[in-house]
Amino acid sequence: MRGSIRLGKLFGIPIWLHYSWFLIFAFFTISLSLHFRDTYNWSEPLIWVVGVATSLLLFGSVLTHELAHSLISRRNGVPVKSITLFIFGGVARIGRESSLPSAEFKMAIAGPLCSLTLAGLFALIWWPTRHSIEPVAALAGWLAVINASLAVFNMIPGFPLDGGRVLRSIIWATTHSYRRATHIATRIGRGVAYLMILGGLAFILFGDWYSGIWLAFIGWFLDNAASTSYRQAELRQSLEGFNARDVMSRDCPLVPGNLSLRQLVQVHVLPTGRRCFFVADGDQLGGIMTMNDIKAVPESKWDSVTVGQAMTPAPKLQTAQLDDSALSVLDRMDEAEVNQMPVLENGRIVGIVVREELLRFFRTRAELGV
Repeated sequence: MRGSIRLGKLFGIPIWLHYSWFLIFAFFTISLSLHFRDTYNWSEPLIWVVGVATSLLLFGSVLTHELAHSLISRRNGVPVKSITLFIFGGVARIGRESSLPSAEFKMAIAGPLCSLTLAGLFALIWWPTRHSIEPVAALAGWLAVINASLAVFNMIPGFPLDGGRVLRSIIWATTHSYRRATHIATRIGRGVAYLMILGGLAFILFGDWYSGIWLAFIGWFLDNAASTSYRQAELRQSLEGFNARDVMSRDCPLVPGNLSLRQLVQVHVLPTGRRCFFVADGDQLGGIMTMNDIKAVPESKWDSVTVGQAMTPAPKLQTAQLDDSALSVLDRMDEAEVNQMPVLENGRIVGIVVREELLRFFRTRAELGV
């Protein structure tokens, strides 16, 4: 996710902190501190220390929730690329969807079960301290409630919430159709989102602007997430039965490695609008030159830097073979975070799979209804 700070790794999974997290962290800290001030007779420093500690543990709980998803995903053969904490909590970025409904169910249910477990642990801390160590009891009690609430909220059958994914896995196992299950779960998810938006508007009409705006905003976010997830599922479904030779493009011209970046831009990029070029010695792939490779070099150096120096060399490229399935090519592109993948036959360049072309392929089939 753009605009994020990398914190490190847990269990080999990169952890990122989006800038929007600081807004919600400040909001929770201030809200909790004001609540503690109104409820307890504590000193001002203690109020803020407990407020900050509670907020940090809250997001630690969210991170643990996402780690539960991620570890179960990896156990079921689904790669996890990263976890990002942001304004709405956290999101685990997986390399591809699960291939079995049972794996989908396990991955989805892991998060809510983890949150319920955390709620129980914080409740166990609250119980013996409720009459003796008031700050600890207040912190633990609030975290027990919020983790239980997080588990309940995530189990709402609104795709792509955890409950929606559980629902999809059950429908998938029953109908044996991933596409139909996704369609039903997405429609329910969008219905839940609309109810949230309407509920938010009702709160606003009755004067509760804070709850209304927040609920409507969550509903809007959920509706967008459900729509995006459905389009991704439809794209994957449309690629089934096709291979790289069916979806590749041959419109990725060869350029010599000794060409300067200035010449490449002026002669090949600007007049044609092309964004990708093969760099080759004869018919052997030497590398690939994309817009990202060009932009990585300051314009002041375009006259002195050659294509061969700036390109992504062949050994670092993900490549496909003609008979590789289109779906596996898309998965590998997602895992490698690239927008194009050269297609080779016996080491020779025969074409390239471009993400934009895959989307165009999908839209054309959708328009024709095939």
